[in-house]
Amino acid sequence: MGQTDEFGEELADFVRRVAELKASRAVPAGDLGTMLDAALFELDHAAARLWPGFERLAVDGGAAAASSDRDEQRLLRAVFQRFPLPVVLVDGETVVRRMNVAATGLTGVRGGYATGRPLSGFLTPSDGIAFRSQAAAVARGEGDRSLTVRLQPRPEQPLRATLTALRPGTEPRTVVLAVLQPAGAGELRAAGHGSFGPLRGQVPDLTEATRHAELLELSDTMTAALLTAPPGDPAGVLRRAAEVLHGTFADWVIADEGGARPRRTAVLGPPGGPVADVRALDPTDCPLVMEAVRCGAPALQVRPHPEDGFGRDASGAPVLVRAQVTSLLCVALTTEAGGPPEGVLSLFRTGARLAFSMAEARAVDVMSRHIALAMRRPG
Repeated sequence: MGQTDEFGEELADFVRRVAELKASRAVPAGDLGTMLDAALFELDHAAARLWPGFERLAVDGGAAAASSDRDEQRLLRAVFQRFPLPVVLVDGETVVRRMNVAATGLTGVRGGYATGRPLSGFLTPSDGIAFRSQAAAVARGEGDRSLTVRLQPRPEQPLRATLTALRPGTEPRTVVLAVLQPAGAGELRAAGHGSFGPLRGQVPDLTEATRHAELLELSDTMTAALLTAPPGDPAGVLRRAAEVLHGTFADWVIADEGGARPRRTAVLGPPGGPVADVRALDPTDCPLVMEAVRCGAPALQVRPHPEDGFGRDASGAPVLVRAQVTSLLCVALTTEAGGPPEGVLSLFRTGARLAFSMAEARAVDVMSRHIALAMRRPG
């Protein structure tokens, strides 16, 4: 601060002397040489003293600002590392940028090893696909997401992953902040038993409540349809289930009956869609259907890839492209985990409709077991 005051005083004296020189322009012609020497002296003083002083103050000020920025970065880095919740910073492809201490303890993966590797690679295959899709959506600016995932070493312990977009000043593009918590930790905190104490004055999420009510209504409608279906008619049960899901829940519903050699039972699509071409396809030529038959795990995809994942029509065009599918859900109909499937349900959404969410995928997974039980009812 002393250097700044000193520089200000010198600058004020210089301005005052320049004003005096301007006022002396009316002196006799014989004295102009003396006035010119005085003006040159002042200019030399400005070049030799004032300008270097200004540069010195500018450098010192920039260094102080840079030092302040470095201090703030160190503080934020310490907060990130010591944050009590497991936090991971990833890009749109789920490649890990940074992982805090709590995250390394939860995942059992060292931060140095995880950096540069996709976080989805540490999850179970089906959860890794869903995690990549949701992280890409968040990075595109489509809003925050939350889903349940499982680590490969401990698939019996589900984790709740909450994703939000960030744009740090040092990053060239948007990155995704993932907060990982054991599933159920949020409910405990809401009840007042978590590490953050009771949560008071929370406002219910109206959108989330509406979606939950819609899923409950869909489940109720499906239950009624299955209970009133004639026993001993698996194909009839499958068609009833497809009719419940078609329209309000999915734009396309394709039902295939059977396990090793599934056969197409029902195809419900939008008006004007290539329904006949999809019905003519052999389910064994649809990789997604056969994958569901083999592994029994549901497949959720947003912007499906590869494009021929549901086969090609007679002209060779991918079905997913012709149907303009933006998200899909493929579920095997089994009564128990690892058991033989009774069939496969494939659901498509098209156009600008919202993609299938993890909650909707879970609801269909539950309904698929009920459908399989209804298909096994003896006549």
